Amino acid sequence: MSNRNIAMPTAPSNLEAQAYKKVTMRLVPFLVLSYLIAWLDRVNVGFAKLQMSADLGFSEAVYGLGAGLFFISYFLVEIPSNVLLHRLGARLWMARIMISWGIISAAMMFAKTPFTFYVLRLLLGIAEAGFYPGVILYLTYWYPSYRRGKILTIFALGAPLSGLIGAPISGWIMQNFNGVHNLAGWQWLFLLEGIPSIFIGCAAFFILTDRISHAKWLSTQEKDLLTQRIQEDSAHKLPFSFRAALTNGRVWFLTLIYFCLIMGFYTVGFWLPTIIQSTGIKDPLHIGLLTAIPYLAAMIALPLFGYSADKHRERRWHLVAACMMGGLGLITSVVWSHSPVITICGMTIAAMGVMSSLPLFWSLPTSFLGGIAAAAGIGLINSCGNLGGFVSPYVIGFIKDLTHSMDIGLCVMASMLFIAALLTLMVPAKLVNR
Repeated sequence: MSNRNIAMPTAPSNLEAQAYKKVTMRLVPFLVLSYLIAWLDRVNVGFAKLQMSADLGFSEAVYGLGAGLFFISYFLVEIPSNVLLHRLGARLWMARIMISWGIISAAMMFAKTPFTFYVLRLLLGIAEAGFYPGVILYLTYWYPSYRRGKILTIFALGAPLSGLIGAPISGWIMQNFNGVHNLAGWQWLFLLEGIPSIFIGCAAFFILTDRISHAKWLSTQEKDLLTQRIQEDSAHKLPFSFRAALTNGRVWFLTLIYFCLIMGFYTVGFWLPTIIQSTGIKDPLHIGLLTAIPYLAAMIALPLFGYSADKHRERRWHLVAACMMGGLGLITSVVWSHSPVITICGMTIAAMGVMSSLPLFWSLPTSFLGGIAAAAGIGLINSCGNLGGFVSPYVIGFIKDLTHSMDIGLCVMASMLFIAALLTLMVPAKLVNR
């Protein structure tokens, strides 16, 4: 579909620009910070593994299963969590999510056996379920689709920013706190990185505002204008009910694409420190510093992809390009796995692709789902798609135990990203390019 056929909004007035600036400054920095902490608490098990597996005698398969079990409980609770956010409001529900995941993330320091490791990861999935799709849904209350791509991209910066900041800090904690008060470095890692979530959760209740009409920090004119923009944007959305959203073929097709994306996404998230370690680098701090490089590159790629997608009002080919980058980066790290420099270059390309793919993807379903259908549809896509986060680490861990190499596992994950690219091209352009 050409851009000439797409309904364009009227040029924004000074009042509108001022109103959206207020909304963005009030909500977006806090949401990015929240995602930074969430991502750190979700994947710091990848750093803890560098000491934890040896200390507790965990095999690669045990680690992979434990890392992935997070997504099983996440899957079971995701849709009801998103619906509750829609009904109860983001202030209360986001605060509950953040506080509970912070407590459980810190409690990971008490994992001693595979069983306790598995249980704590399952509980962490229950606690965090609803955060990411909840934010995606929450942003649809404030921004029309033609503004949301940029905001989703800014929000998604929380993940690479977490890696950029968190990886060196994680390495430093494990190196310098190992043995302090008879606790291992990985135990201090879980404790010190879990506590901030509790404080962020308490702050959410005071910073977030449920709806435009509740925003005391906006003038009446600003609230009326922003409400009008949301209503105008919702006019083209399909009138799905809760049940219809869960049984819609397009929603399930997008779920399949998201499943493939998540396979590649968490290959980077859970295994990047191990991949760097496998090149012969052993010092935790050095691994942390090198792990930050791919995340720094992803922070540059993310806004470029988002800006281009919004400027051209084109979603599919941008997502395809990101998927191809991710897959080619993983293949590069396999072919030249003997070279630390080329391996890190390959994983840098992979991180740029997979990190950019998620905000590009979420501009697809939010372009045609609204209201309770958006709550159900986004929850379904995220919960089922995130099962890829269970499959990915377990498959790689199992293959690594079997072959003593990650090469085959990384090739499998690269193929999933290529499949995601092909499936994306099957999505009708007129449905998502707005």
